Parts: sequence; C-alpha cells; structure tokens
Amino acid sequence: MAVAELGVVVLDCPDPRALARFYADVLGGTVEGEGDWVDLKLPGGQALAFQAAPGFVPPKWPAPDGSQQFHLDLEVKDLDAAEKAVLELGARPLDAEDRTRTFRVYSDPAGHPFCLCAC
Repeated sequence: MAVAELGVVVLDCPDPRALARFYADVLGGTVEGEGDWVDLKLPGGQALAFQAAPGFVPPKWPAPDGSQQFHLDLEVKDLDAAEKAVLELGARPLDAEDRTRTFRVYSDPAGHPFCLCAC
C-alpha cells in the first residue's frame, strides 16, 4: 500500500514566472500564480511548480565532485527540431554533440539539466 501520492515536482529558481514560462513554451500548459510560487498546469493533468530560492545556485553538469540531484526527461519525436526550439527559448547545450544517441542534454535558463529523448 502506498503511503502517499506524488503531488508536484518543484524546481527552485531565481525567477519562478520566467522559468514557468520557459517550460510552458517547451511543454505547453498554463502558467498560474505570481511571486514566490508559480504553477505550470500541463496538458493531461500533470504539473510542475517553480519556487523562488534566494541565493539560488544552479547545479553543475557534469560535476565530478557532486551530483546534479535530478533532471527532467522530455520525450520528443524529432530531436533536431526539438533542439532548435529549446535553444531558441533560452536552453543551453550541455551534452548534445553525439548525434547517434537517442537523447541530448541541455540546461534550462536557470541552469537545471534536462534531456530531450527520442526513446
């Protein structure tokens, strides 16, 4: 028997509304809220939340002396088209050179790593 249900994944960041808007442009959905907490209601009922974090320091990737803590895997049909779109929205490539793999690694504008996956 489960003890709990997953409510929402929350990303700390310096500007919750701006990061929610980035992910809304990538994933679709509706940005709700202002200030220190902003929700992104995704199609299909899922949600991501964004919380202001004073002194936010983005994770390092790769980090031989630490871990990235978590990352999002975003499924896409066309890696090249998705890559072009996320880069235009402000993502940065972290590990996208190997075109033979079914995934590529980027960071969002706040520095959180995410993968585009055609798996």
